[in-house]
Amino acid sequence: MITEPVAALAGDLTEDDLPAYLYDLEALAAHARTVRAALPGRVELYYAVKANPAPEILTALAPHVSGFEVASGGELTHVRQTAPEVPVAFGGPGKTEAELRLALDRGVHRIHVESESELRLLAQLAARRPAPPGGRADGCVADVLLRVNLPTGARALDGAALTMGGRPTPFGLDPDRLAGCLPLPAGSRLRLRGIHAHLASGLDAPAQLELAERITSWARELTDRHGLPLEEANIGGGMQVDYTHPERRFDWAGYGAGLAALADRHPGTVLRIEPGRALTGYCGWYVTDVLDVRYSGGEAFAVLRGGTHHLRTPAAKQHDHPFTVLPRDGWRHPWPRPGAHGEPVTLAGQLCTPKDVLARRVPVDRIRAGDRVAFALAGAYAWNISHHAFLMHPAPAFYFLG
Repeated sequence: MITEPVAALAGDLTEDDLPAYLYDLEALAAHARTVRAALPGRVELYYAVKANPAPEILTALAPHVSGFEVASGGELTHVRQTAPEVPVAFGGPGKTEAELRLALDRGVHRIHVESESELRLLAQLAARRPAPPGGRADGCVADVLLRVNLPTGARALDGAALTMGGRPTPFGLDPDRLAGCLPLPAGSRLRLRGIHAHLASGLDAPAQLELAERITSWARELTDRHGLPLEEANIGGGMQVDYTHPERRFDWAGYGAGLAALADRHPGTVLRIEPGRALTGYCGWYVTDVLDVRYSGGEAFAVLRGGTHHLRTPAAKQHDHPFTVLPRDGWRHPWPRPGAHGEPVTLAGQLCTPKDVLARRVPVDRIRAGDRVAFALAGAYAWNISHHAFLMHPAPAFYFLG
């Protein structure tokens, strides 16, 4: 459902203002407050910056989250410039030596280590660092979580939109190699805080809770076996966002209640989650206008200003992106106004490729040249993952409301 502020601005924009991204920051803050309130106190809420790194988005979220999760040196620098006081966790499967140095320089809250080699490199870099004035009593310069690719069972990830673990992937350590990292290298000046396991995206609350139980119980057994404390278990993000039914929301209340019970079974362990899409996806709309409606092989096509070079989400996820047609009265040309009425329509963009499709054969009551279209769920993995330079079309405008 398009919010009133977004609908009003979408109607006021001129053709020269389109396409445009419209973000409802008040709705975003309200959603973040609801999510935070649903979680127990011993669960930390980090935002995965990769979902949408816009400074206005980060600023709106900062009061409601425990920290930000970044996955590159660029994201780390960007976040430190935008929200310097917010704790940062640094992850990512391919960290360079320069990025690890940067993480140590910037004093990130946690570093998620993905391999034995990465651990050794980080330990070497940390061991060479001079002790900072007024540094920690234990002499450590970085706190780490070891990321593990944990087997989950044959059906545990059924329904996941993306799988980062539970099967062969480039993410994290195999459990049988994790023992070689424990204890951490002597003299490394690193402190092991716990385990990280982000295994999948697109799972509903019951499936997420099942994974959380598996991850936390496995991590507890591992650390007990090695005589180490399990201070933290990062169970990742990937809470389901349903593009087919955009009115449906992840069951944060049920998820929070399940995490509270899990935390009670593991006293002394802080749980951490890292949602991205499920926090910001709902606050954004991509608004554009219809350039033409034409027929090919008996099928209707609405050609839009813009396309997947602005909103790559439907091409990346291979879905029909949810949209609302915003009718516009008036037609300034002397020829008949092209349109389609009461039939399936494919919404395509301006690019010279048949893959530039945002929604395919979706029934509409009416869509005409000059009407506007607002695509919902455009607040995450949208503009920032798109191939902006292809064909050199203009970039969209950006509006942040609230």
